[in-house]
Amino acid sequence: MRLPIYQVDAFADRVFGGNPAAVCPLDAWLPDATLQAIAAENNLAETAFFVPDGADYALRWFTPAVEVDLCGHATLASGHVVFAFPQPERDRVNFHTVKAGTLTVAKCADLLVMDFPARPASPAEPPPGLVAALGGTPREILRARDHLIVYDSPADVAALEPDLTALAELDCWAAIATAPGDNGVDFVSRFFAPKQGVPEDPVTGSAHCTLVPYWAKRLGKTEFEARQISRRGGALSCALNGERVSIAGRAALYLEGQISV
Repeated sequence: MRLPIYQVDAFADRVFGGNPAAVCPLDAWLPDATLQAIAAENNLAETAFFVPDGADYALRWFTPAVEVDLCGHATLASGHVVFAFPQPERDRVNFHTVKAGTLTVAKCADLLVMDFPARPASPAEPPPGLVAALGGTPREILRARDHLIVYDSPADVAALEPDLTALAELDCWAAIATAPGDNGVDFVSRFFAPKQGVPEDPVTGSAHCTLVPYWAKRLGKTEFEARQISRRGGALSCALNGERVSIAGRAALYLEGQISV
């Protein structure tokens, strides 16, 4: 069986930036074991698969190790693929997901804007060993699905050199490190999920479902310019809209081809 595959750099205005995602459009779902094997073979943070669902699409995401319940950059990449290939006449697409509901990607000038659920975090005791594994001296720790670890400055977040082996052994789905930004950036972040097969994610859309409500409350505003300061880095324009978060960015196609399974 030969299947189309695309690799898109999400939250980037050029290739070799942002977060690369593989996207595999399908006519119908393949066995879960096959989807997971394709994602493992791709060895990117996420591979997205979508199938037609009426006028919309059903969407799933896999890391090299597990299926995940929400992924931002691979949703942005999937929207980019829909607009570039099967339906270039569209300016809006709905993706139906199992656990995150319906996610929308819309064209807005040169940006793709996603509509995602907000996932506010609450103060929480960290699992033993989290701070030691992550490093630095955080000012507060909260938790939604992911642990949100807040530092004082961008330099604090940039300097983190986490013990990823130790982090993978903790009761921690993923760790978001964040701090106030500077030079026109409202906040910065990094994202670590070694337990899920993603040591450090270059740019993490789903993390901003938690970051945006936190910074909205702290900064007293609802619109943000955010920067994920991984090695590749990425820029996101975000807004809090009640119980929803809009996350916008650009995308660049790197690869178009076929795989044989």
